[in-house]
Amino acid sequence: MKINDKQLAQVNDRIKALIASNSFYGKKLEDAGISEVCSAEDFEKLPFSEKKDLRDAYPLGLMTAPEEEIVRIHSSSGTTGKPVIIPYTAKDVDDWGEMFKRCYEVAGITNKDRIQITPGYGLWTAGIGFQNGCEKLGAMAVPMGPGNTEKQLEMMQALETTVLCSTSSYALLLAEEIQKRGIKDKIHLKKGVIGSERWSDKMRERISTELGIELYDIYGLTEIYGPGIGINCEHNTGMHYWDDYLYLEIIDPKTGETLPDGEWGEIVITTLVKEGAPLIRYRTHDLSRIIPGKCACGREFPRIDTIRGRTDDMMKIKGVNVFPSQIEEVLAEFDEISSEYQIRISHLDGKDTMRIYVETNGHVDFADLAKRIAEKVKSRIGFTPIVKVVEIGVLPRSMKKTARVIDERFD
Repeated sequence: MKINDKQLAQVNDRIKALIASNSFYGKKLEDAGISEVCSAEDFEKLPFSEKKDLRDAYPLGLMTAPEEEIVRIHSSSGTTGKPVIIPYTAKDVDDWGEMFKRCYEVAGITNKDRIQITPGYGLWTAGIGFQNGCEKLGAMAVPMGPGNTEKQLEMMQALETTVLCSTSSYALLLAEEIQKRGIKDKIHLKKGVIGSERWSDKMRERISTELGIELYDIYGLTEIYGPGIGINCEHNTGMHYWDDYLYLEIIDPKTGETLPDGEWGEIVITTLVKEGAPLIRYRTHDLSRIIPGKCACGREFPRIDTIRGRTDDMMKIKGVNVFPSQIEEVLAEFDEISSEYQIRISHLDGKDTMRIYVETNGHVDFADLAKRIAEKVKSRIGFTPIVKVVEIGVLPRSMKKTARVIDERFD
């Protein structure tokens, strides 16, 4: 899906704004001798922007609009190196709210719904993004924020919440708590809008079955507004994204070459109308593909597939490149185990060791199951892991994102 003339004009408008503001990225474009693009081919020659560029611009080097027009900043977590600070104008906040409102509408959520928002508020874009869209829609927001499961369940029952917004990890934790307390008949949830981390089909099925709700996968990242830039519809054939606000490409992560629709690669995003901190050809490191053709729902907005993983998820073990999604695919073949797993990588006695922890109920032979899983993993990735089978509930649950891969080699 090549960039169209209207989108090219919007990109040129953002290039002019970036250069005129003398922002970090504007200087980068100016130094490269770029002042406009005249064709899709020109556009594909533009330099990529990377998270490192954004960190190097710390604290406000990305600010492109005049400071008096900046009404808010958000920031990435900054777990590695300096955080990324993204300034927003009032229009940016409004545009983001409109995109999020669309997400709720695609999920069949209306102003009669009561939406319990459990992701974090503050510098993180999650909680306030869900709330902004909720208020645009005219629905009742229940702005709980993360944690305090006791209070979450109390409010869920008292207010008869119909929509849960959360990470998949916290949705699972709440589902397990509801089952444990035997209060499912007092819960009125109908839908869940889930974001912020990749989740397996097995985990989706568990949450949907245990809570008895329809689930919608929302997409977004702090650098590009936040959550709400895409969501799956009722046909669940990928996530629609808002191409009047964003232009998406899929590239080969190694060569940087733009790939045709249907091929898997790395998502690259250009913001078409963002004022506070426009980004051109931003490498997200998320792996997906643009799904060719129109969706059965009739919406004109294009779709990307479910996020398969990240280019930086790769683990090198015993000289073999392994992605967590490969392990996940193997584990999905075993009906005896739950959706939860943990991978621990250690370096012992001069060699790398991978341990995989999985959960099951007490009705199976733990040793036999561990052996079968280890054999299946070996056939898929080429070496034998140590598999530890534990009872359901033993592995940690999280109110935010669950750490599924722990590399102890670098601790």
